[in-house]
Amino acid sequence: MSAPPLPDIFGNYVLGDEFVEVVSPAAVNWLPQTAGWAWLGGIASLLLLRYGWRRLRHWYRNRYRREAAVQLRALGNAPADEHWLEELNRLLKLTALAAFSREQVASLSGTAWVEFLNSRCEQPPFSTTQGELLAEAIYRRTLPAANERAQLLSACLRWVEGHERTAGV
Repeated sequence: MSAPPLPDIFGNYVLGDEFVEVVSPAAVNWLPQTAGWAWLGGIASLLLLRYGWRRLRHWYRNRYRREAAVQLRALGNAPADEHWLEELNRLLKLTALAAFSREQVASLSGTAWVEFLNSRCEQPPFSTTQGELLAEAIYRRTLPAANERAQLLSACLRWVEGHERTAGV
């Protein structure tokens, strides 16, 4: 069912034919109308692009840290055997080679290796006993206790996440 038809004269009879409908103004343009705002927008866009580029470059340059942390966590979750310390040292050496020059890292072993690792952080992550474990890893065929392994793994993760890279590498 539809609505009944409307009469020819409908609405307010007093207004008559002289009534003109009010026209809405044009929509407000939100684009900047002056050159200053365009310049400001351009500068802000360039600063945002620069910031984004620097963040992307930082993220890309630190991918070795993320990969090392994943491998260290996997080593911590894997069952430990007599080669656990050797594998831990190998992962630390690979990480150090990614961050520092080969001349600085490749020849290091023993206590010099642990001193190098500790010198690259503000707070040295490896205690004396942990340093001995790392320094003698190639000679040891015994497995450290579970709590020593957990503490050493935690110190290694702190080193991976907190060491300072050499400039220009």
